[in-house]
Amino acid sequence: MYTHIFFDLDRTLWDFERNSHEVLTELYKNYDLITKGITDSNHFIERYKFHNEKLWDLYRENKIEKDKLRDERFRITLAEFGLNDKKLAADLGHDYIEYCPKKTNLFPFVHSTLNYLKDRYYLHIITNGFEEVQYKKLENCNLIDYFEQIITSEQVGFKKPSTEIFKFSLLKAFAKPSDSLMIGDDLHADILGAKDIGMAQVYFNPFKEKHSSSGITHEINCLSELEVIL
Repeated sequence: MYTHIFFDLDRTLWDFERNSHEVLTELYKNYDLITKGITDSNHFIERYKFHNEKLWDLYRENKIEKDKLRDERFRITLAEFGLNDKKLAADLGHDYIEYCPKKTNLFPFVHSTLNYLKDRYYLHIITNGFEEVQYKKLENCNLIDYFEQIITSEQVGFKKPSTEIFKFSLLKAFAKPSDSLMIGDDLHADILGAKDIGMAQVYFNPFKEKHSSSGITHEINCLSELEVIL
């Protein structure tokens, strides 16, 4: 039924939450933030994640630029703890981008599932992540050779769920919506975006979060379930 399979990267293959948490814990220690009045690393990480999500929403809506997002998420977090230090925020932003792609935690069964699929389908990536960072993740996790096309929002100039990035991806892969499948964790960006252009979808929901979305082609909790669907 399908010829082309498009994957999201973060939170679908690459375990963003785990990798990010490891890096933020390391940064907390490296910059000795406890001596700067931030006494609880988990609280620091929790507040960073809160502000990061808010800023990513703005980035997806093209209301802020990439460089502003990188530093601003740390500046706002530090300010919440009474630290108004732009240099520290910039240093944290730089190191986060430097260290994160070196982390290699993946969701269970990523390699075995991709090995199963690679000889049966053309596999591709569509991601909203920063281009230079996403390529490093794929290389460091030995994932890059599985994929025919790697499409980033920076390359296209549009972010998921825009139909433009899906149109571009289909064109680049020589694929049609009717023979393509999108697999991702984000109901809005991945699932609705693919649905709007006529692509079938697989909603990856590893934590079994409740939702009210209907009309999803497939929903899975583990990537190994793709071997049943496909």
